[in-house]
Amino acid sequence: MEQPKPENIDQYIANFPAATQKLLQQVRETIHLAVPDAKEVISYGMPAFKQKGVLVYFAGYAKHIGFYPTGSGIEAFKNEFGSYKWSKGAVQSPIDQPMPLDLITRITKFKAERDLEKTQKKK
Repeated sequence: MEQPKPENIDQYIANFPAATQKLLQQVRETIHLAVPDAKEVISYGMPAFKQKGVLVYFAGYAKHIGFYPTGSGIEAFKNEFGSYKWSKGAVQSPIDQPMPLDLITRITKFKAERDLEKTQKKK
């Protein structure tokens, strides 16, 4: 039987094994610290943080944690991903390695600044 879709980030995280829950919670707390006023939402079935628009998404998988800052976040920091697997919209961190929390912080703050700039330009 398929599990119901999560309505919030707590429900999302609860669907994972304890070790993965711990990593997901670390990412969640890191994003909160980076952008305290961002709102938690579930978007496309994944945890996301939103101001005017969605800033970043993250998700758990069997072997990695995905962090999705979309194109501008990837482009601005792609030279810092080192051995992490990445694509034009995502960075993957293996669950058997420490999460790149400093990098997540910097990317999230960058995305929040870009979101604010876009909002101000529209005024």
